[in-house]
Amino acid sequence: MAVTELVSRFNPLTTHPKIDTDMHIAIVGAGFSGLGMAIRLKEADVDNFTILERGSEVGGTWRDNHYPGAACDVHSHLYSFSFEQSATWSRSFGQQPEIFDYIKRCTDKYKLRQHVRFNTTIVGADFDEDTGIWNVHTADGETLTANVVVSAVGALADPAWPRIEGLDSFTGKLMHTAQWDDDYDLAGKRVAVIGSGASAIQVVPEVAKQAEQLTVFQRTPSWIMPKPDRPISAEKQAEYQESPSKLYRRRAKIYWINELFAPFVISDFGPFKRVAENMAKGHIKKQVKDPAMRKQVTPDYKIGCKRILISNDWYPALQRDNVELISDGPAKITENGIVTQDGRTIEVDAIVCATGFKVPSKAAPFPTKGRQGVDLNAAWDDGAEAYKGVTVSGFPNLFFLMGPNTGPSHTSVLTFTEQQMDYTLQAIAHMAKKKLRFIDVKQAVQDKFNHGIQWRMKYTSWTSGCNSWYLTDSGKNTTLYPGFNWEYKLRLMRFKPSEYEEVKQSATKTARSRNKAA
Repeated sequence: MAVTELVSRFNPLTTHPKIDTDMHIAIVGAGFSGLGMAIRLKEADVDNFTILERGSEVGGTWRDNHYPGAACDVHSHLYSFSFEQSATWSRSFGQQPEIFDYIKRCTDKYKLRQHVRFNTTIVGADFDEDTGIWNVHTADGETLTANVVVSAVGALADPAWPRIEGLDSFTGKLMHTAQWDDDYDLAGKRVAVIGSGASAIQVVPEVAKQAEQLTVFQRTPSWIMPKPDRPISAEKQAEYQESPSKLYRRRAKIYWINELFAPFVISDFGPFKRVAENMAKGHIKKQVKDPAMRKQVTPDYKIGCKRILISNDWYPALQRDNVELISDGPAKITENGIVTQDGRTIEVDAIVCATGFKVPSKAAPFPTKGRQGVDLNAAWDDGAEAYKGVTVSGFPNLFFLMGPNTGPSHTSVLTFTEQQMDYTLQAIAHMAKKKLRFIDVKQAVQDKFNHGIQWRMKYTSWTSGCNSWYLTDSGKNTTLYPGFNWEYKLRLMRFKPSEYEEVKQSATKTARSRNKAA
């Protein structure tokens, strides 16, 4: 591979070749991934696409998650499109309103709203092998057709409510962080927060400032690192605006720093773990003076086994006079409060469930039937699998963004999804050029790839013994990618037709690929 090609793949300013096709493309989801895919299609002169969005506005998780303190734990300059960088981020780590505004700004700049069908929920999709057409069914009873379907629904879309006896009997205010009621005033209220994960460590410090009394139920403590967050001055913003090259270099620096930190997060190698744990324990020691509380907030599992969080105000919030930390989940919930595991009843006015999302480790994003009527849920019975996280054998012309085993643990998810967008674009270009009815990744190719992924998983922190949403009931990690982002980019750098079964538009039978599977 030529050096110039390698460089171009890592260059966000690279333009893509134009694609001449009349294929209709359906994109499911109008979050970062779906909108990014749409922008890439427009750049390739493909305008025949529809974005199907169940909400009434774009933004996905950044539209839905607007609880107090909602922010990103990835640097702003990296948690944005490489091809649409913003010089005006106000902080190192973007807060929800600013990220949401950025998404809407991109949507309007690239004139994507004309392509979006809002309030459209997908309830199923099935593939017609004879025509190469996907029939996409909506909750309104409508059936839409597309030559290509791109699933960009993401993993953090549907809130997960805790399974606690009596939850539905509570007569006070019940909220999930992903379904926040901005009209409800927490001032002077007795509030309980259930959870101590990513959303909890953001919402608790803000609720603690307002509530008369706050009770935090922590079933399992999280490893937390200091958050290197600071304002970005107006002078620095102006400098980035005047010199895009400086902005590009800033992003590149952040990217490679994250890549260098990856082994400390991913690897189960002892020395790496000790360095990371010592950093986190140092953070606890610095911020928590009480030995008893230190014990409460220190995890008993290896760092990295669950998601590593960043915060500067979680530990101080727990030590406020109006905050109580309980190191266990509720035993049950009554009409007026919460019963603890030791039998104590705590009366509260409001309960906030900071309990994350339903992550479909086995389930398809929506009921999906591929060739010969095979159900995707059945194909994923042992855990979701895809070739390079993008395509699934038996489900032609279906592409996943943020698919199985493509979640990052150390960097921005967009560095993964952008490469998936480009890979999908290459596949569409190949189909258009060869006038193909469909392409279908070969089962042997998919199996070989996933065997390698799961073999590498054995040496990661995520399989070191704790329970997490990363794993299926059988202990299989179907969520995260066990390696560097630069390495993943190289894997997806070039679409290889030899890895796919091809069927021409005019053919009645499957055409054999000219080359054997790689």
